[in-house]
Amino acid sequence: MNGSSGSAGTLLARAGKFSSATLISRVLGYLRDASVAYFFGGSGVTDVFYTAFRASNLFRRLLGEGALASAFVPVFSRVLKDESRPEVQRFLSALTASLCAVLAAVTLGGMVFAPQITRLIAPGFSADPEKFALTVKLTRWIFPFFFFISLAALLSGVLNSLKRFFLPAVSPAMLSVAEIGYLFIFMRHYPPDAQIVGLAVAVVAGGALHFLVQVPALFKEGFSLKLLWEWRHPRSVEVGRLMIPAVIGLSVDQVNAFVDTICATFLAEGSVTALYNSNRLMQLPLALFGIAVATASLPTLSEHSAEKDRGVFGRTLGDSLSMVLFSVTPAAVGLLVLGRPIVKLLFEHGRFTPFATDLTTR
Repeated sequence: MNGSSGSAGTLLARAGKFSSATLISRVLGYLRDASVAYFFGGSGVTDVFYTAFRASNLFRRLLGEGALASAFVPVFSRVLKDESRPEVQRFLSALTASLCAVLAAVTLGGMVFAPQITRLIAPGFSADPEKFALTVKLTRWIFPFFFFISLAALLSGVLNSLKRFFLPAVSPAMLSVAEIGYLFIFMRHYPPDAQIVGLAVAVVAGGALHFLVQVPALFKEGFSLKLLWEWRHPRSVEVGRLMIPAVIGLSVDQVNAFVDTICATFLAEGSVTALYNSNRLMQLPLALFGIAVATASLPTLSEHSAEKDRGVFGRTLGDSLSMVLFSVTPAAVGLLVLGRPIVKLLFEHGRFTPFATDLTTR
């Protein structure tokens, strides 16, 4: 009983750290989204921007923060526990090299095939050549974000495995810092027709910062970022195999999200932006509580699984599910009942009109 209480207390403490960092990141994320809404409104330009961003974000969720994180952390936690530090570094170096090669290829492919990607995810824009061309342009500018954000996800997985949760959870705020900095400091120096392109460049800068701020912590833990071109390293191959079912599972969710975006491109101007903002609000309770608990519990669950300690594994999993249910349910009810007042309070400023508020609430 005491062991169970201690495990739950440790898990709660770790989830609390992650939630605190995520809250900081989400507050800055809201300020970022509100700033974009203030300067650009719920317009055709923001529709284009969020559509282009979603293209690179698809690969990020499938290969980076999604499949990579879920496949890497259990393997790395086991290697960290069972093998020597030089062997752990060798595994990390081999995986990083392989990952860099794959990410570079996908990034280059995304930039080259941006017109085809745009036709697939935004068919409604094809009727407007100017909007279609701008979407292609922004997709090409934003796609390198995927490269940096996926490397950042790898570093986050390493730090989470080492029970360091705060920095990986707060580092995504660098994207918000970069965009807000651009909007309030640098955008005034851009001509009006290039301002949205500058915002796309800020996205890439934010992804790079997300990666870079975690590097000192990695070095402090005694690891390096040197590359080892060992394509058939057994642990790297294992991570790759584990990623396959994760990618398939995540694809279902991402297809559903893209169906919404595809439909929104045929609707009134501002519909894609409304869909983006409403999804961000909907995901807030999940990020603060659900993902916090999942991230904090994954290394512990991985350790118990490796030790075949099913009793502690089951209790930890049960504690995790209870925490999520207790936290997310009231937040979901609040968003359902108070949707419009919340959207009005958070976004209806500057160029974000009451019509945009109505679209977002629906």
